Amino acid sequence: MPFSAEELGEVLGDIRGKIALAFSYQAEDMAVLDLLAGLGLRGLEVFTLDTGKSFPETESYHEEVERFFHIAIERYRPDSGALEVLEEKLGEWGIRESLENRRFCCRVRKVEPLGRALAGKSAWITGLRAAQSVTRTGIGVREYDDDHEMIKINPLFDWSDEDLADYIRGRGLPLHPLYEQGFRSIGCAPCTRAVRPGEDIRAGRWWWENPDHKECGLHSRPKAQGPVPGRE
Repeated sequence: MPFSAEELGEVLGDIRGKIALAFSYQAEDMAVLDLLAGLGLRGLEVFTLDTGKSFPETESYHEEVERFFHIAIERYRPDSGALEVLEEKLGEWGIRESLENRRFCCRVRKVEPLGRALAGKSAWITGLRAAQSVTRTGIGVREYDDDHEMIKINPLFDWSDEDLADYIRGRGLPLHPLYEQGFRSIGCAPCTRAVRPGEDIRAGRWWWENPDHKECGLHSRPKAQGPVPGRE
């Protein structure tokens, strides 16, 4: 059985301080948000990283999610000065010239804003799954994030593609409209395309790069924090 809401409640039960959910418009994030809604957590901040390069459909979906769960999703945007330097150096498509350039863009548009989003928090929750890609194998439900010096919770760490699809369908959760156009992972418009038949879930992200490099820097390789409650 995949990790459940009850088990998530146990994991979160001993965390003191503020907790935040990083929402990036994926199907995974909808499932996690629904799990958390069922737990009735108070004081949970749901935030997103507004990179300035989202698809037009993402904005309408943002509003749909807020209405569906009766919440406000906090937006964190890039520093204006750093963004000006980035755009002057790389222009619109300089990210494809080298891995260094692309990571520079991700650092300005995502990594630095994430640091601000997590400031003052004790833990953050993600929609990461081990089955998503080669860069995410081996993740656990509770880990320690060295970069931000806090606990990181991945409730869907052991969910399969089928587990996720069944949950979304069973709960009637709305999905980003681009899923209907063949997208399987939603990111910035210049860096994301639809997935072709036979490709894996994240093949449409930074498709010009080696699969081993397909991370934006938000998720470092963390340290596991012990066994899953009830699954020792």
